[in-house]
Amino acid sequence: MALHFTDTEFADRKARLLASMQDANIDALLMFRQESMYWLTGYDTFGYVYFQSLVLTADGRVVLMTRAPDLRQAQNTSNIADIRIWVDRDGASPADDLRAILDELALAGGRLGIEYEAYGLTGRNAMRLNAALDGFATLVDESEMVSRLRLVKSAAEIAYTRRAGALADDALDAAHALIAGGVDEGDILAAMHSAIYRGGGDDPGNEFVIGSGPDALLCRYKSGRRPLDAEDQLTLEWAGAYRHYHAAMMRTIPVGRAQPEHLAMHAACVEALEACHAAFVPGNLVGDVFDAHAQVMDDRGYQHARLNACGYSMGTTFAPNWMDWPMFYHGNPVVLGEGMVFFMHMILMDSETGRAMNLGESFVLENGTGHRLSRSSRDLFVG
Repeated sequence: MALHFTDTEFADRKARLLASMQDANIDALLMFRQESMYWLTGYDTFGYVYFQSLVLTADGRVVLMTRAPDLRQAQNTSNIADIRIWVDRDGASPADDLRAILDELALAGGRLGIEYEAYGLTGRNAMRLNAALDGFATLVDESEMVSRLRLVKSAAEIAYTRRAGALADDALDAAHALIAGGVDEGDILAAMHSAIYRGGGDDPGNEFVIGSGPDALLCRYKSGRRPLDAEDQLTLEWAGAYRHYHAAMMRTIPVGRAQPEHLAMHAACVEALEACHAAFVPGNLVGDVFDAHAQVMDDRGYQHARLNACGYSMGTTFAPNWMDWPMFYHGNPVVLGEGMVFFMHMILMDSETGRAMNLGESFVLENGTGHRLSRSSRDLFVG
């Protein structure tokens, strides 16, 4: 089995999850998030795009219900011993198959925690699940139960995250080596991915963001490539990924020369990132970090160009995105603590001037302070 953690670590995770279940007074947790399954058992697949569930009962039994293509996937990548297969056929009802398993586990009439916030549990699948379990048990939304446990990383997880950070730096180095007028965005993107793959990294949880000219003001991936103009601006947002653990970064790179607006915006981004770094300490709230970002941006006159969030937790995440719970926004009450990893992105998109400037990197909270996962300079690079 290609397990990336020790039996002891998996046993500790299971014990902590069982304790959380006891505190919530639930008899079983039905996991639909692939991140939860990977964290608890090592199970590694993209088969969550179909109906599947990992069941953990209060007495510690673990049962996976999935499709036939994921049988060997679970056998080869996880410590799950009890794997059940629902059969593809016209009119198949895997929610009913899951109910039969739950009945076998003597869970009728019990309280079942459900991970409703899961990409595999689509609206239709959730409706079918609720219908299948109607009258069978009491259903409780426990979408954040595992996410809260995953928020604090072990030493092994932090080691993987540090490796992801090094791969993200390698990708930026590869981009810097190419960026110049006339170079195609596709060549830059290919070089960044190549650096990560050659370093033993994984596919990221979502597409890298790349956009130049007016598209430098976008913070989402879009299809289509263009060559850089002699004077241009290029926005990149990417993540190194190792064992599915991510460390994201973000940069806007002027091409040819930096415009005065670029210089002023970059200075604001550096100051805001330093303010966020200073607020990233145990005992502060996640919302305090956002407030530090907003204070700097607003004082410098960029309220119109900033966003209403400035980052989020990093961890083991699967497509379609690498954003993990929770997020930096005003009033977020989650308390920061040791072992947490967050991406901080200082994003300025000024539609009035047509200029963009972004600066972002990831940090791990250890020994009372945030430590950068990047070795790259924050100075403004001009391609």
